Amino acid sequence: MTAVPWLRADWPAPANVVAGTTLRAGGASQGRYATLNLGAHVGDDPEAVRTNRCRFVEACGLPGEPPWLRQVHGTRVMAAYSASPDQPADAIVADRPGAVCAVLTADCLPVVFASASGREIAVAHAGWRGLSAGVLEATVAALGAPAGEVLAWLGPAISQPAFEVGQEVREVFVQGDPGAAGHFRRNDRGRWQADLYGLARLRLGRCGVTRVFGGGRCTYGEPEAFFSYRRDGQCGRMATFVFRAR
Repeated sequence: MTAVPWLRADWPAPANVVAGTTLRAGGASQGRYATLNLGAHVGDDPEAVRTNRCRFVEACGLPGEPPWLRQVHGTRVMAAYSASPDQPADAIVADRPGAVCAVLTADCLPVVFASASGREIAVAHAGWRGLSAGVLEATVAALGAPAGEVLAWLGPAISQPAFEVGQEVREVFVQGDPGAAGHFRRNDRGRWQADLYGLARLRLGRCGVTRVFGGGRCTYGEPEAFFSYRRDGQCGRMATFVFRAR
């Protein structure tokens, strides 16, 4: 079996909570999807994706394959035991051992959650649309644990220096929360560099989640480690996952 490296979440979650993000090496895909593409919706060879998903499950010690969501940049949260690929959702929660929560990204921000007890876990897909619409707040609410007892880990996403957006994106955030203005920096083209990590921390703090970790990697700037839609266009996807071991 080819080695499949992955990035383990660096956070003080209970020992039985396993979380992390896959890297792009160790898979069977070729070309622009090389090599560990886990997205079945991006044009890759279906057999390669199936092989990659099997390698992912084995390498990361998952109790089974996660229910892959049909992500639409929205705010819907589904329970892992009832999630279906036919239904749109951008976050998934679980409160029982053996259930795997996972989302796919290639620049958008994946956010993993766990209660201090480790009983409740979740992961959300937060691009700027979902983030501004409230997907993180919806996930915290669905988690069912008091916000003050929730830990969050920010997985790899595009960093502020690489994430240029227009005025309309800034306005969406600032209209919802004037404090968001501090997470946009004007560039020399009159557009804005958006800080997804900072915006996520702001929104998590507003709903009472203050124990937030991660947020130090850039998918755009690390081509050997990560897929990046902004950098490469058509490309593969990484998985960010969490499960509670028995």
